[in-house]
Amino acid sequence: MRREIKYSDNYLIKQLPKATAYVNRDLSVAHISDSWLNNFNFSSKNVKKNNILKAFPTLTTKWKQDIDYAFLGFKNTTKTDKYFDPNIDECWLEWTILPWFDEEENVIGSIIQVADVTENFLLKQKLEKLEILIAVKSEIAKIGSWEYNAVNDKLHWSDMTKIIHEVADNFVSTIENALNFYKPGKNQRRITEYLDQSLKNGATWNDKFQIITAKGKEIWVIATGKPLFEDEKFIGIIGTIQDITEDVLAQQKIKENENLLRTLINHLPLNVFVKDLDSKKILVNQSECDYLNLTSEEIIGKNDFDLYDDETAQIIRNEDLKILNTLEPILGKETIITLKDGQKNNFLTSKIPLFNEDNDVVCLMGFSMDITPIKQKEEQLKLLINISAIQNKKLLNFAHIVSHNLRSHTANFSMLLGFLIKEADEEEREKLLEMLIDASDNLLETIDNLNEVLEINTNPVQEKKNIHANTEIGAVFKSLKLLIKNKHTHITNQITDDIYIKGVPTYVNNILTSIISNAIQFGQDISENKIEISANKIKGYTIIIIKDNGIGINLEKNKDKIFGMYNTFHELEKTRGVSLYISKHQIEAMNGKFIINSKVGKGTTFKIYFNEND
Repeated sequence: MRREIKYSDNYLIKQLPKATAYVNRDLSVAHISDSWLNNFNFSSKNVKKNNILKAFPTLTTKWKQDIDYAFLGFKNTTKTDKYFDPNIDECWLEWTILPWFDEEENVIGSIIQVADVTENFLLKQKLEKLEILIAVKSEIAKIGSWEYNAVNDKLHWSDMTKIIHEVADNFVSTIENALNFYKPGKNQRRITEYLDQSLKNGATWNDKFQIITAKGKEIWVIATGKPLFEDEKFIGIIGTIQDITEDVLAQQKIKENENLLRTLINHLPLNVFVKDLDSKKILVNQSECDYLNLTSEEIIGKNDFDLYDDETAQIIRNEDLKILNTLEPILGKETIITLKDGQKNNFLTSKIPLFNEDNDVVCLMGFSMDITPIKQKEEQLKLLINISAIQNKKLLNFAHIVSHNLRSHTANFSMLLGFLIKEADEEEREKLLEMLIDASDNLLETIDNLNEVLEINTNPVQEKKNIHANTEIGAVFKSLKLLIKNKHTHITNQITDDIYIKGVPTYVNNILTSIISNAIQFGQDISENKIEISANKIKGYTIIIIKDNGIGINLEKNKDKIFGMYNTFHELEKTRGVSLYISKHQIEAMNGKFIINSKVGKGTTFKIYFNEND
């Protein structure tokens, strides 16, 4: 017969702190604690009417087995399994099902106690995962742990710590033998100091050391230590030790490679630089530093607008953007770089994009070679070639002139001598002798002119001097005084007294005499001829301008003959066509030039450009 529970017993069951239910053999609920109803949001009436197995439908099978086992009088072990609450959330339930006896030890039902252990179960799961993760990380990262118990003076090493020290699994560690693993010298001194500070004032440490393992292998480790306190009383130290030998050796190798690469780059006869996507320099070699006259620290982080003039910087930035957009390198491009101070240099530049593992461009690398000296030599070579061409042309012309004129003179001599030999009449012979003397004088004059031209073209230019323009022109006027008077010439000199000509004095005198005498000599047949002389300075030249109102020259017809030897343009006596030829060679020898403007019947303007440089 089922034992009746007194009212006081039922009241006690309701107040049980743990969720408890008394279940009849027909699986109906006889009594249930308030904690069960509250913890699981059950109604007392509904629970008592229903089969207990309906309380947690997902656990029906397992509960049925345990209840049947309890009805046989056996005590079940505590079990745990998941279930779903009314919100369909996954939860975890812990239960114990015991037999319910009456006073005669007959089983009249079962006693079920349950608890929601979801939070504890999840924490346990998390803890287990953390322990597994720590173990895995410890193995991968080669991190061991250790703990010193100051109460019993015991030191405990984890398995990984023993592996790092290459000791046996049964190795018994102590503070003394642990310190002896540290490499003698500064490593042992430092770890001993850290340990003393931790014992005395609770200091922590985290530092890199070298240790020698039980097998004699030198390795690098990072050792940490942190003191433990309980009620402000020191009770021990916990710490970790990590084998970082591979990282240290890798860093050393990287540093060696970096030093090797840096040494190589710094000794290249090229400017080497690397720029980020904003064209800021992130690496430069020594050649680039020397060119910019800055240290690498002063260059790193600067963009092109910080280092070059704005126009140059914009050109470079446009090139960089083109490379970044097209991913096509620039190879061997000649560029002119202008620095902030205006210094210009010619460079042969190549720039290529650099990619990361994902094939994304991350920066630009550039190589540039200063070809300024080469360009200067190239210009000098071009100048020498031009000068050689001009000289060759002059020499060829000179050879033609010599050949033509000497041939003319020798032919004239030969003809006159032939006549002289055959002539019997004394009077005619006297005339022929006079003609031979004139021919001889003409030959000597021709040879003198040719020698003067040859001397100008072959001898080094004499030292230039500052010549007072008006003093030199006054000397020319004095030498041409009679010619000026005879040609009724009025000369106006507008040159101020502060004008100086830089040149070879003999050359300057001859040039001025030739041009002024020609201006006087080729005046028109009028009551008064006018000549105006002025001066100007422009772009490194002192320009003497001689303007006349003479008969002029047809430049279209005679442009290429004006400065030829023995070229004349007017039927005037004593015009040999030599003075302009010699003057042209003299002005060119001083790196100067002539510019001539003329119209027939209107006059001629000669501009003589005297170079102010040496």
